[in-house]
Amino acid sequence: MVGAGIFIVIGEAGVIAGNLVTASFLIGAIIALLCGYSLSKLAIRYPSRGGIIEYLVQAYGEGLFSGSLGNLFYLAQLVALAAVAKSFGTYAATFMSGGVTPVYANFFAVSIILLFVIINLIGATMVAKSENIIVVIKLSVLIVFTVASLFFITPSHLAVDKAHGLVNIFYALGLTFFAFQGFSVITNSVEQMQDPGRTMLRSMFMSIGLVAVLYIAVSIAVFGNLTLDTIVKDKDFALAEAARPAFGALGFKLMAATALLATASAINATLYVVTQISYTLAKDGDLPEMYDHNVFHNTEGLLISAVLVVPMILFVDLSRIASIAAIAVLLIQGFTHTGHLFKRKETGANLWWIMAAAIGSFGAAGFAIDYTSKSMPDLVYYIVGIIILAFILEVLLRLFNGRAVVKQIIF
Repeated sequence: MVGAGIFIVIGEAGVIAGNLVTASFLIGAIIALLCGYSLSKLAIRYPSRGGIIEYLVQAYGEGLFSGSLGNLFYLAQLVALAAVAKSFGTYAATFMSGGVTPVYANFFAVSIILLFVIINLIGATMVAKSENIIVVIKLSVLIVFTVASLFFITPSHLAVDKAHGLVNIFYALGLTFFAFQGFSVITNSVEQMQDPGRTMLRSMFMSIGLVAVLYIAVSIAVFGNLTLDTIVKDKDFALAEAARPAFGALGFKLMAATALLATASAINATLYVVTQISYTLAKDGDLPEMYDHNVFHNTEGLLISAVLVVPMILFVDLSRIASIAAIAVLLIQGFTHTGHLFKRKETGANLWWIMAAAIGSFGAAGFAIDYTSKSMPDLVYYIVGIIILAFILEVLLRLFNGRAVVKQIIF
């Protein structure tokens, strides 16, 4: 979770919500906790590495609707992966003497994808070990930065009378919730848990809760140290810029280096998830069989997914389609929790918590669509277009591949 989200989102969300972004992070955390609860209950009942894909099929049956949503989720994850890789490339380029250029940014972005493809080919154990090392480093730096920066806060920067309108808290929800989005990765590892019934919910709540505390503290440190004008101007590097008052130029470089580790961590985790999605879709019968072929300790789906991501990095305007992908993920979350209502008796989940998760997901998506439409008037057409594309892909796979997504867990 503590990946590209906090390093990039905090500036972007600050542009929308101003110093009230702390409240937006809090609401985003509550929605994430509700969604995490729903997904955990589904994961315990339907233990599959496919995660959300399996839950959609269980809820809506083995039809075009669930298959199309599965394809949409897979495409959205590919776009998110490309966007995070691009962010890594941009941060890495700041260390070059020539500054941030498209050549440097694209080179580093593609290189990090290739590096983690190799790591994922080695196997899940290697993924876990590399992730553990990155997590310890980035959390240590963030905690030290946050504690130190709290001593340099200018209280007037946090004054409510300088805040944007209250509705902007909700407009920023799409971004602040996105910063928590990695929690769904936990359900993809359920097959490797020794005691999912005990471990899943605890790990979900603990991880989201700890990250929420960190995000809120970081947002207070950033908005207490920088003026809103500075945050707007340096929105891509706001967190690194906030390290200057306490640590000077060295602090900026150190935080930028930590951002590299954090985005690399997000790429590592997302690539792992995308691989699991493609594997499950192929195993269940939706994607071509080549996705299911073994390559070292992974599947061919890993390589195909990487091949699809690289052209996005090089040739696509990710700033536009990343917003669409983030909204698509929120909508899929909403459909997943709505579908959970049909399976509530099987999972034993609390009705009101599931309903709250669905409402929170759809609500965040609605506010994100409303706000983004102001700068991207054709946004709705893009969203409808990507949904239609996922549906057409599902129809073509059924017609020409003779395969359709089916339940992996059958009782």
